[in-house]
Amino acid sequence: MARHKQLTTKGKIITHAILIAFTLFAIFPVVRVISISLRPGNRLLSRSLAIIPEGATLESYVTLFFQTPFLRWMANSLVVSLLVTIVGVGLAITAGYAFSRFKFRGRKASLLAIITTQMFPVTMLLLPLFIMLIKLHLYDSFGGLIITYSATALPFTIWQMKGYYDTIPFSLEEAAMIDGASPLYTFVRIILPLALPAIAITALFSFMTAWSEYLVAAVLIQNTDLFTLPLGLKSFQANMEVAWGLYSAGAVVVSLPVVVIFILASRYLISGLTLGSVKG
Repeated sequence: MARHKQLTTKGKIITHAILIAFTLFAIFPVVRVISISLRPGNRLLSRSLAIIPEGATLESYVTLFFQTPFLRWMANSLVVSLLVTIVGVGLAITAGYAFSRFKFRGRKASLLAIITTQMFPVTMLLLPLFIMLIKLHLYDSFGGLIITYSATALPFTIWQMKGYYDTIPFSLEEAAMIDGASPLYTFVRIILPLALPAIAITALFSFMTAWSEYLVAAVLIQNTDLFTLPLGLKSFQANMEVAWGLYSAGAVVVSLPVVVIFILASRYLISGLTLGSVKG
């Protein structure tokens, strides 16, 4: 018994040591970026390993907010990301429910076709997207960017919502219908509250798809007034020099909204809501 307890303790120590090592490995780049953003001048390398460098200053952040179009880039990214999130969540929760609850001709083929699109990299889709958006007069506009990002995120989010709806017992809807509830009322008032964890993940994924994407935006957006944050930050990189202080400060600021949204949505990222409703 004592030997088993000793082995269990050793196992816990080893597990925690491995987890701590991986955590330090993951956060080290973030710490270095923060440190670079606080360095005076435009220094990338330093002999010091201190998180807060000697002579630390917020000069890069002041320059970023007041001497560059950073706020405009952030506003553009925020508009695009929020609209992509609204469109993505709206289509995913309805399409996922249809695939989960209704039987219709072509259902399996449609699901297979949707997931098959995930096999192709975005670079393969750029040329047809470019041609299509030009013909629709949506090239170099937020509309074209929103459509592209929404289409990119939908295959994953539809399958995710469909899978989560499958875990919700149909008996809940049957009981509501027996009580006289309409299908729309049942979907909005019973199913969606139970699906909040999946909706939160869908919203987070849709937001992140648009917030930090660079390649598609670089192809579809040429007007500097429509630049999103990734395009704007790339402009800090000149042919012969990179403004590392501004680059790092921008990277820190860009990451904050995603972290905040994840923290706010984390309360919904729990399992057992469906099980609890059935037991109740």
